[in-house]
Amino acid sequence: MLTKFETKSSRVKGVAFHPKRPWILASLHNGSVQLWDYRMGTLLERFEEHEGPVRGISFHPSQELFVSGGDDYKVKVWNYRTRRCIFTLQGHLDYVRTVFFHPEQPWIISASDDQTIRIWNWQSRQCIAVLTGHNHYVMCAQFHPTDDLVVSACLDQTVRVWDISGLRRKSAAGAQPMMADPLTAQRMGAQGDFFNVTDVVVKFVLEGHTRGVNWATFHPTMPLVLSCGDDRQVKIWRMNDSRAWEVDTCRGHYNNVNSAIFHPKRDFILSNSEDKTIRIWDTTRRTLLQTFRREQDRFWCLSAHPELNLFAAGHDNGLIVFKLERERPATAIHQNTLLYVKDSQIRLHNFADSSDQPTVAIRTAPAGQYLPPPRAMSFNPSEKAVLLTSDAEGGSYELYQLPRQLSGHVADAGQTRRGAGACAIWTGRNRFAVLDKSAQQILIKDLSNQTTKTIQPPVVVESIFAAPGSQLLLATATSVVLFDVQTRQTIAEISAAPVKYVAWSSDMSTVALLCKHTITLANKQLEQLCQVHETIRIKSAVWDDSGVLLYTTLNHVKFALPQGDTGIIRTIDNPVYLARISGGDLHCLDREGAVQVLKIDPTEYRFKLALQHRNYEEVVAIIRNSNLVGQSIIAYLQKNGYPEIALHFVRDDTARFELALECGNMDIALETAKAIDKPAYWDKFSQEALRRGHVQMVELAYQRVKAYDKLSFLYSITGNSDKLAKMQKIAVMRDDAQSRLQNSLYLGDIEDRIRVLRESGQLSLAYLTAKTHGLEEEAESIRAMAEIDESDIVGVPGAEKAALLYPATPIKAALELDWPQLHVSKGIFDG
Repeated sequence: MLTKFETKSSRVKGVAFHPKRPWILASLHNGSVQLWDYRMGTLLERFEEHEGPVRGISFHPSQELFVSGGDDYKVKVWNYRTRRCIFTLQGHLDYVRTVFFHPEQPWIISASDDQTIRIWNWQSRQCIAVLTGHNHYVMCAQFHPTDDLVVSACLDQTVRVWDISGLRRKSAAGAQPMMADPLTAQRMGAQGDFFNVTDVVVKFVLEGHTRGVNWATFHPTMPLVLSCGDDRQVKIWRMNDSRAWEVDTCRGHYNNVNSAIFHPKRDFILSNSEDKTIRIWDTTRRTLLQTFRREQDRFWCLSAHPELNLFAAGHDNGLIVFKLERERPATAIHQNTLLYVKDSQIRLHNFADSSDQPTVAIRTAPAGQYLPPPRAMSFNPSEKAVLLTSDAEGGSYELYQLPRQLSGHVADAGQTRRGAGACAIWTGRNRFAVLDKSAQQILIKDLSNQTTKTIQPPVVVESIFAAPGSQLLLATATSVVLFDVQTRQTIAEISAAPVKYVAWSSDMSTVALLCKHTITLANKQLEQLCQVHETIRIKSAVWDDSGVLLYTTLNHVKFALPQGDTGIIRTIDNPVYLARISGGDLHCLDREGAVQVLKIDPTEYRFKLALQHRNYEEVVAIIRNSNLVGQSIIAYLQKNGYPEIALHFVRDDTARFELALECGNMDIALETAKAIDKPAYWDKFSQEALRRGHVQMVELAYQRVKAYDKLSFLYSITGNSDKLAKMQKIAVMRDDAQSRLQNSLYLGDIEDRIRVLRESGQLSLAYLTAKTHGLEEEAESIRAMAEIDESDIVGVPGAEKAALLYPATPIKAALELDWPQLHVSKGIFDG
């Protein structure tokens, strides 16, 4: 059992998988409903409107709905997008045990301790049928996945199969099948209405359990029913149109069995019990295959994902999401060939012509036994020999000889050489290494499976992986050691979390160590290049010929550069395992063992790699020939100091403006400022242009925002008297006294200064200015206007000490005001 996700909470009484999204609902004994993302391991939402334990929970197969039922006698329908209960169905008179949606009709079925089963139309929000006949608590009721049948389990020790085809016909005809009066409905039940038209009839009553029955369910495709109960037994029933009978009983639990389900894809039965175990049974032989035990927690519910190989079980302290066996096919790659295991065969796929053919059949499980699939494969091309490692018998390996000539037919493996060992990999043309974990030894064996050498590793080894030449990678709990088998010496060591897989580049110069959530990139001396962290599980990796690592998580194909930059290449619906990258074709295997070719765009990682290698010719070629755009690439270029390159990707004027200022491309900055034409941008542009000495651009920016004071000062410091005079005329037209005074100061025009002061009512200042500069007649007329006696005026300086304010004379009069710029050759990204 491979545990994929686990929660800690109060007792979980019901679990339900979402059919498409990686979500699971858990109904708790404390009255809460939890929605979890089992891939990310995060709690998305809590729903807490039930009063008392919530026992039943189910997602709608296609709508954004789920239904819950609890000890408050209520069936509630929720919309998980709006995160609220949209309505409540009331009618049960005791605890509601289970609730399920119909796969096609707008129906909900609920089972209750009031000894009835109710079918509701969730669109009309009415009860359309009440199924009576059980005489104890009804613990479970479910629809058949395809037929018009319902199965129910009750503590009266019976399982009932009901025919609801009449209900479907009545619904199709558009009639309202049930009256709203619950007492009438209770009395009539499944026996028919006043016109003797039976909506729901009992088809079979299955008797055989000696105690109450807790669960009953249909097989997804075969005419089988599975039930389990407090008699600690799991029973299989077969039915046809006329009768149903008990096929066999699975015995082994030693406490109440609370739920049991058929495996959707394999001939297995899963059951869980209050004896704290989940047990796996062979459907055809009814034999126990495996038992998974928890120390403290009793199991209460069990659910299978409708599409994926995932199961969930609720227990006293939370829930677990698990799968029974590894789905990753065992693979090995040699040059243009992929070897992989599918349908108990070693198959060979040629990347060049996409041919795929079986080679050798591998060992299968004896009757009534379970044999886990191979976990890893190691290929010896010189001897055409394959080593398969599996978890069978505590860890074992098998040595297969492939046929020299491929005929397209499956060859018999002949006498297979086998042995015990956690890992087995080839170390030479006729030697392979086997890890004996229990004895902590590495055994070197020859083609006849005879041990030629025994090595005591220098560390506690969890697994071994291939390395160049006669070397091995020894993975420990906290590090990876590069070990030379011939000299028995440690060459290098690198810290890493427990390593699950290793991917070497084609020239064996770099290696990727894949852990559950991290990838460590290192060279062949195990010197770390970088480390990549992911929040969800890393599944596989392969090296591009250019030295870029491509890897997959549960839902993405990503890349990692040796310097540590990462990015998403594309999204995937289901996990795949990478085999080879060739241009834009990514060859991989899915969980069914089918070889797929994913189309990818390698432009982004090639572009970033060219930048890091300073291969600017390739960068320019990519810019010209690709449509590499987006905020992420722009942000990357800015962050890494390439704003001039980022300009080539940006179409948005605001972003282009910021990038142009950053890289000093004032022409583009001016162009985008004109397009945006907002004061804040002109202000920012003028500051940068002034800092860089582009005075004409500063003048244009000031003119655009009508910054007259700044323009006047600019003309003053650059000695441009003609334009200062124009500014004075503009100030007169604008009737701006302050600006006129300022310009007259800059120009040294005393008459205009006095005129401005007189017009502004500042007669004292006007008199003082005129008197100071020796304009006696003007001063006298101002005094007379102010009606002030001359004897009252004291402390006025004489004109002999006055000097007119004139702007400084330019050292060199130039038509262009811009500062001289240093002439440099154009960069590769300019223009």
